[in-house]
Amino acid sequence: MITFEIGMDEILKQLPQCAKDTHNETKKFFNTLKKKPPKHLDVLMQELHDDEFERTDCLTCANCCKTTGPLFTDKDVARIAKHFRMKEQKFIETYLRVDEDNDFVLQQVPCTFLGADNYCSIYDVRPKACGEFPHTNRKKFQQITDLTLQNVAICPAAYNIVEEMKKRLKK
Repeated sequence: MITFEIGMDEILKQLPQCAKDTHNETKKFFNTLKKKPPKHLDVLMQELHDDEFERTDCLTCANCCKTTGPLFTDKDVARIAKHFRMKEQKFIETYLRVDEDNDFVLQQVPCTFLGADNYCSIYDVRPKACGEFPHTNRKKFQQITDLTLQNVAICPAAYNIVEEMKKRLKK
């Protein structure tokens, strides 16, 4: 577990190496989880997620917003464009691009909407993917383990949740 007493800057320095050190073990664990998920997995993940986010203040980190960009659904585009009183096409041209999977993503990272204080200027209308990140409380968690394997290198909370999950399920 990465403890938050050392300060977020130090945590974010250590996180990529911690994720790399546990990558093979976690990948193997996730492969087993996909084949035979425990009946109580969703309940466990919700509990671990809730416990971690009682300790974690995303505003001290915002690494997700600084290093990656969310997918924007058509509903996200419509909602955010309306917020800016822009036509959807103008919003797309101004802020988004289409990636190799044909999804709308930000033209650049860090996120255009992230302030220097780590606050999101469109928080109330943010993309669905932002509101759900790091997806550790999603139902049928075993279906998103590939995404989670990426997120543990970005999000200290996701890393801690996965490490605790591995401990609890190995018993």
